[in-house]
Amino acid sequence: MAAETVAPEFDPLVEFYGMWTTELAEHYLPIPFARMVGKYECQDGYLIMSPREGSRNSYAALELGHILRGPARAAGHLAYLALNVEFHSNSWIEPDLVVLKQPVDGLTWIPAEKVLIPIEFVSASSRRRDRIDKPGMCAEAGIPYFMRVEVDKRNVQVTLCELDRGGYVVHAEAVAGQLFETELPFPISFDPGVLLEP
Repeated sequence: MAAETVAPEFDPLVEFYGMWTTELAEHYLPIPFARMVGKYECQDGYLIMSPREGSRNSYAALELGHILRGPARAAGHLAYLALNVEFHSNSWIEPDLVVLKQPVDGLTWIPAEKVLIPIEFVSASSRRRDRIDKPGMCAEAGIPYFMRVEVDKRNVQVTLCELDRGGYVVHAEAVAGQLFETELPFPISFDPGVLLEP
């Protein structure tokens, strides 16, 4: 009597390695057995999973969202919490905050051309991606601005970059105790120190 063969359990991380698309993401994400994953992003079909960072980044994101909300709206834009910014069907990122050029009314996948400022809070688990890979993808897509926020226990740095000849150059920058101020893409003025946990 032949031994009974058992089909291996289906694992989308294995089966779709290097082939992820937004369509597959809608069907298979979140992955039930990957409990600690908070963020799913994709670059050229390769799924990138990372946990949500700790309370420092979460607090700072909430505070910065409050700061940007009014000025963005006054200029005709809208600030959102994390959204899926799509470059191609096999490449997307999920910035911690996003300012869109205009409302999108319920979209899951936000085309890059609708994005004014993706805002990344640099995480220890994805430092290279937050500082190099994601800005590179956004610049290549022609997104006019990119904001990076780096928080540690005693300080925070906010950097707004503007697209210039295919890459980003620093437009405004400040640390806690200084004034972050810019008129473009809309007026913003605050001390980054307010982003620190009390």
